[in-house]
Amino acid sequence: MSLNAFITKETLDGSDDGPLAGKTVAVKDNISTEGLRTTCGSAMLEDYVPPYDATVVELLKGAGATIVGKANMDEFGMGTTTETSAFGPTKNPVDESRVPGGSSGGSAAAVAAGEADLALGTDTGGSIRCPAAFCGVVGIKPTYGLVSRYGLVAYANSLEQIGPIAPTVEDAAALLDVIAGPDDRDGTTRDAGADSNYAAAADGDVDGLTIGVPTEFVEGADEGVEAAFWAALDELEAQGAEYREVSMPSVEKAVAAYYVIAMSEASSNLARFDGVRYGKSGGYDGNWNEAFARAREDGFGSEVKRRILLGTYALSAGYHDKYYAKAQDARAWVKQDFDEAFEDVDVVASPTMPVPPFELGESLDDPLQMYLADANTVPVNLANLPAISVPAGETDGLPVGLQLIGPKFGEETIVRAASAVEN
Repeated sequence: MSLNAFITKETLDGSDDGPLAGKTVAVKDNISTEGLRTTCGSAMLEDYVPPYDATVVELLKGAGATIVGKANMDEFGMGTTTETSAFGPTKNPVDESRVPGGSSGGSAAAVAAGEADLALGTDTGGSIRCPAAFCGVVGIKPTYGLVSRYGLVAYANSLEQIGPIAPTVEDAAALLDVIAGPDDRDGTTRDAGADSNYAAAADGDVDGLTIGVPTEFVEGADEGVEAAFWAALDELEAQGAEYREVSMPSVEKAVAAYYVIAMSEASSNLARFDGVRYGKSGGYDGNWNEAFARAREDGFGSEVKRRILLGTYALSAGYHDKYYAKAQDARAWVKQDFDEAFEDVDVVASPTMPVPPFELGESLDDPLQMYLADANTVPVNLANLPAISVPAGETDGLPVGLQLIGPKFGEETIVRAASAVEN
């Protein structure tokens, strides 16, 4: 089986002992690894070798893990299918005619296929949870600030988090225990995970748990996905939980707000890739402006160019208030809706993805279809909350994921609930 799950397959050994001794880990290729190529799935960084390790990589090595390669991804994290990678698409090990999800598709595919015991992905708008759902594995998007982003090649700083992908809830939680905690090199981190034991929370005890179900997250979902979702909730109810309907009207604006904010931040972050400071070297004839334009034309793929153009437009003098400022207002509305929901419920549940995995090539000619597929995942990033995707059944032989969202730094609650679904 050739899934193209890895861009680079080279081994980095960790210490001789630790909580991850004997475990192999795939690391998404936008996380810096000293001496080992970090391409972000882009021709722009095809030959880039970082001179340092990301904090999470240091922690993996210290915990005894063996890094077995850099996982394929959508270019600079921009995609939902892992088809925008300059190194070719990754296939879904469940059905090789389907995408594995994205942008952390290589990480999820490697775990689902048994090519790695565990993996690290990054989640800007669902990029851990989407491939976890599509590949039938577990993925955790931590609370913003729980895991250091030092050494992560930035896409959208205010939205993205590094998180674990694993075969089971307990394995994912154990990996989160290793990478969570404050970091002096990342001023956004908090000490909430410094003395964590998330793996111990995977005890399956949901007696008395109250689950909120926003109708806005379920409406429009594929029939088979919706059936699997309700069956999972019924099983949680049988184990002592209860669920009730909650309303989150802001969700209607979440996808539009997310893409305006994410693309705006991307246009700023990717400005450094000019062929001089970073990226594909110039060496082109003509003046600097021409060399700069050629480097970016040759180095970036079409989806990255699209997002840079849209983000630059949204930040321009005549349109900043019309688009970017309004998107930030919508973001505050999303957070408010979650805060109000958590006054009455312990977790919020939804299908992770409203549809089963796309067929390879299905969404490439229709970017809007790809953007809309993120409807259930992007609100979590806008509100900077934790969420987990856990397998919740199948539709037509394809995996369906259940998403459980918790309040800020409520990782233990979502781990506990997800382990009950798994059991």
